[in-house]
Amino acid sequence: MSYITESQLSNYRIRTKTFSADNIVNLNESYSRDKTKPMIFLSHKHNEHSILQDVVAFLKNEGVDVYVDWMDESMPAYTNAETAHKLKEKIEVSDKFILVATPDAINSKWCNWELGLGDAAKYIKNITLLPINRKYENFKGAEYLAIYPYIDFEDGSEKYNNGTYIPRGYYVKTPIKNNMVNLVPLKQWLQTK
Repeated sequence: MSYITESQLSNYRIRTKTFSADNIVNLNESYSRDKTKPMIFLSHKHNEHSILQDVVAFLKNEGVDVYVDWMDESMPAYTNAETAHKLKEKIEVSDKFILVATPDAINSKWCNWELGLGDAAKYIKNITLLPINRKYENFKGAEYLAIYPYIDFEDGSEKYNNGTYIPRGYYVKTPIKNNMVNLVPLKQWLQTK
């Protein structure tokens, strides 16, 4: 599995002024939101604010709405059973599920629980990982992540099986047999319901 670097994402943060509730859509207001934009449930480690800001800016640039649980005023102030019920509902009503797969998120009980819910509600067409790693390490102890589609950047130097070059850009890569992957441009994947 490849990784997207924090520096790749930081370019998107520079384009946004601040990270606030204005950048996030509340799924409780789904009746009033622009239904032409897909809704992304973003699973992430809460203390990784700069990465989260970069990811939200990156996804907003791709033309989607993003839901971040701790910016939802309807969520309880402290995690409890009500939090779990609400998160489950939010995952079910979202169009897509993306886990910001940092090493800390992979080790988070909540992120793994959300991934399990996303797996049940969205697998395989509407779930993906966004692997981000500072040191290009493997996710040791989390080999099960290899079954999930993931977002990756192609620089234009790789070829399809037919010999044509893969255009430069972001793709969702879905693992298939024999270490092969199916590539779908990220923008297309995000817009497909």
